[in-house]
Amino acid sequence: MSMDHLVRIIEKKYEKKEIPDFRPGDTVRVHIKVMEGDKERTQIFEGIVISKKGSGLSKTFTVRRIASHGIGVERIFPLHSPVVEKVEVVRRGKVRRAKLYYLRNVKGKIKIKERKEKA
Repeated sequence: MSMDHLVRIIEKKYEKKEIPDFRPGDTVRVHIKVMEGDKERTQIFEGIVISKKGSGLSKTFTVRRIASHGIGVERIFPLHSPVVEKVEVVRRGKVRRAKLYYLRNVKGKIKIKERKEKA
């Protein structure tokens, strides 16, 4: 048994089970735990998934949204982090790329076609 195999077995215990299937191009709502003083609250970050990276526990995804005054805000979330409470898919987008970095240069509202789910 290799060391890599042992690491994977241990990582399996910490992975989240209830993660929805989402891809780049999908609009997601990420619920994040935020500590303010001694209080904890949930903050929601909604935007388009522009990339997914990594594997196992170190898997991350990048979400981009347009904040006030047309300023783009990107956040990278570790998928299995305890800070990320849940991820819910709002819309499923139809795109032809795995990484949507070109959206950084798009001005105004981003239009992505809706993906039809196979029955």
